[in-house]
Amino acid sequence: MSQLTEPTQRPPASGIVAGYLAGIRDVVVLELKQRLRSRGWYIMLAIWFILTGLVTWLTWASWNAQREAQRAYSSFMPPDTGPGSMIFEVVLAFVLLFALLVAPALSANAVNGDRAGGTLAILQVTLLRPGQILWGKFFAAWAAALAFLVASTPFLVIGVALGGMTPGHVIVALLMLAVEVGVVCAIGVGISALAGRPLFSIVVTYLAVAGLVFGSLIAFGLGTGLSQGTVMANQAQYRNVEPLRSVPDETAPQEPEYTCSGPLRAQPAVRTERVAWMLAMNPYVVVADAIPYTVRVNSGLGMSSPVGAIESISQGARYAMAGPEGTYPCANGEAKPQYLAQSTPLWPLGLGLQLLLAGLLMWLGWRSLRTPAHRLARGTRIA
Repeated sequence: MSQLTEPTQRPPASGIVAGYLAGIRDVVVLELKQRLRSRGWYIMLAIWFILTGLVTWLTWASWNAQREAQRAYSSFMPPDTGPGSMIFEVVLAFVLLFALLVAPALSANAVNGDRAGGTLAILQVTLLRPGQILWGKFFAAWAAALAFLVASTPFLVIGVALGGMTPGHVIVALLMLAVEVGVVCAIGVGISALAGRPLFSIVVTYLAVAGLVFGSLIAFGLGTGLSQGTVMANQAQYRNVEPLRSVPDETAPQEPEYTCSGPLRAQPAVRTERVAWMLAMNPYVVVADAIPYTVRVNSGLGMSSPVGAIESISQGARYAMAGPEGTYPCANGEAKPQYLAQSTPLWPLGLGLQLLLAGLLMWLGWRSLRTPAHRLARGTRIA
């Protein structure tokens, strides 16, 4: 008598995805419980809050001192826009700097720290897959780093309260800061899965962050030396500027500060647009270029309206991307604006390159967590 066997039914795709996400959630919960038990994490968070508040107060005091000096020793006073813009940009630069310093410490020992303690093997012998372990540790490190970002949010909001900024500036800045922190955490977790020792992975992660911040600048500077070229331009005739007696009307159309005349000739120029992609990888360039700025106009002094440090970073990157065709005086017989509008954003290119690097390290880390391990470094602890 034959027995009929029913074919094994596979779970639906939605069930597979739900199960995979549940495994990631379990790892995240386990990691966060371990971090919340640590007193050092709360101490670091308190120090972060105090330092950010101190920087905000010093920036406000510096702005007040500058205004008092201008009132006492200058007959011309620019329009009072409030200290909000200055506070926002200084706090934003400070928060990004310390976020790039804190994120590697929270992520670069996420995997090999458990391996050194003999607890990673316990997770590997469960039904958890290598990807679930890796993603869980990444999201846990990212959540821990975002807590520092949340602690600094009130000081960024002060920029809106004191004038000169809008809620949109704060929202975009916080989103880009969160993304940059996530990229650094992904780099740290990936290196942690590849390296055998926690100290080594922490050092390498800090070197990777330094490469993005300072290495991109060095590479761009060296690349410009190899990107010499020419541009067709004629002579610029600068007009005379009369001293200001009152605040100019910035809404009125302003004449360009120079006119172009004469035949077009080949002029030596640096083709910065060829190596601008190196500069785009810088985290400061990504954050600065993503923030929407108001369109600047000529102030009547022959110069565009003053910009802050973060906006100056965005302008410098856009000058590099435009190259001499868009910035060289009288290139192609046209007067070039001193302030470049945000017509073609540069930050998607930089963020894409950062995500490509982080994704590559996460993929290599996933390969190193697969079991059975074919090769282990000497002295690696299994359990």
